[in-house]
Amino acid sequence: MRQRPPRAGRHPARRVALQTLFEIDFNRADPKETWERGAFRTGLTENAAAFAWQLVEGVLQHRRELDEEISVLAPEFPLSQMAAIDRNVLRIALYELRVLGDAPAAAIIDEAVELAKLFGSEVAPKFVNGVLATAVGGRKERETEP
Repeated sequence: MRQRPPRAGRHPARRVALQTLFEIDFNRADPKETWERGAFRTGLTENAAAFAWQLVEGVLQHRRELDEEISVLAPEFPLSQMAAIDRNVLRIALYELRVLGDAPAAAIIDEAVELAKLFGSEVAPKFVNGVLATAVGGRKERETEP
């Protein structure tokens, strides 16, 4: 039986982070145990697993600010009524945009849209793209104001 090669890169790491955050939202699971199980099950490399944990831990630490920003960016969709997948995709992307800042905004948005396509509803990719485009556009406007 052929062994599966380890999964490297940020895309599989974001997937594991999303699945971990979703599970935590859904059943209040232990974050570290949930992340470890996901990283092992998907065969992430050490670097990819570390990035996934950085996302999970960062989103959990900054959840209040992230949720406040989502509420401002999408006022017609209360967080309590937003699909858990969409909410967590947005949290991860906004964490990367606002806190990590180590990847281009376009790449972060593209990754978020891909996660929404994989796990969200039919309208999720468009919703995620719109919210994040507003976040990036709004941030640019605020930075250029005197």
